[in-house]
Amino acid sequence: MPVLYSFRRCPYAMRARMALSYSGVKVALREIELKNKPLELLTASAKGTVPVLILPDGQVIDESRDIMLWALAQNDPDNWMPALNSVLYKEAISLIDQNDGEFKGYLDRYKYADRYPEHPEAHYRSQGELFLAELDARLQTSQYLLGEQLSVADIAIMPFIRQFAHVDMAWFRQTQYAALQTWLDLLLASTLFNRIMEKYKPWVSDAEPVYLPVKPNK
Repeated sequence: MPVLYSFRRCPYAMRARMALSYSGVKVALREIELKNKPLELLTASAKGTVPVLILPDGQVIDESRDIMLWALAQNDPDNWMPALNSVLYKEAISLIDQNDGEFKGYLDRYKYADRYPEHPEAHYRSQGELFLAELDARLQTSQYLLGEQLSVADIAIMPFIRQFAHVDMAWFRQTQYAALQTWLDLLLASTLFNRIMEKYKPWVSDAEPVYLPVKPNK
C-alpha cells in the first residue's frame, strides 16, 4: 500500500493527510522528527521535506498539491475537485497559487519575524492580511471559498490560515474577518481535521505499521 511520510504540525502534510483520509485510500503513515529524519525518507526524496507519498509501484510524490490531486483522482465522493478547466477549477487553482506563493512568504516572515529584521512583524502581518481580506470577502457570501460546497481550495488553504492565526490568536480574533474566522472554526471542528491530527510516535523501521484514519464508508 502507499506509504506517507508526514509531520503532524506541517500545514503541507495536513492538507495531504486530509485529502488521503477523505479519499479512503489506505496509507501506511510514518510520522517523522524533523531533527532526525529517517534514511528511508531521504532516500525516497532528496528534498527531505514532508509530505512524501511512495506508491506501491515505487513512484514518489513529494509535493503536497500533487498528493492531494492523486488522492482525489482515486476517489472524490463529495466532488471536492471542480470539473477540469471550469470557472471554479480556475478559481481554485488561482487561490491555491496565491496561498502557496506570496501569502506563504509573508506567513513565514510573520511567524519568524526575528529572522527577517528588514521589517517589523506588523509589516509582514499587514501584507498577509491582503489574502485574508480576499478570502473573507468570498466567505461573506458563501460558506466555503468556492460556494456552498467544500472544495479542494478550502482544504489546501485552511492549514496555512490556521498557522497565520496562531501566530497571535488574540489579534486574529479581534480583526474584522468574521467570516474567515467562522470558516476556520468550522473546518477545525470537522471530524476530518481532528481525525488526521491524531498524535503518533515517530516512526522507526521496526515499528508496527500505523495507518492513516480514513473516512468511514457510508
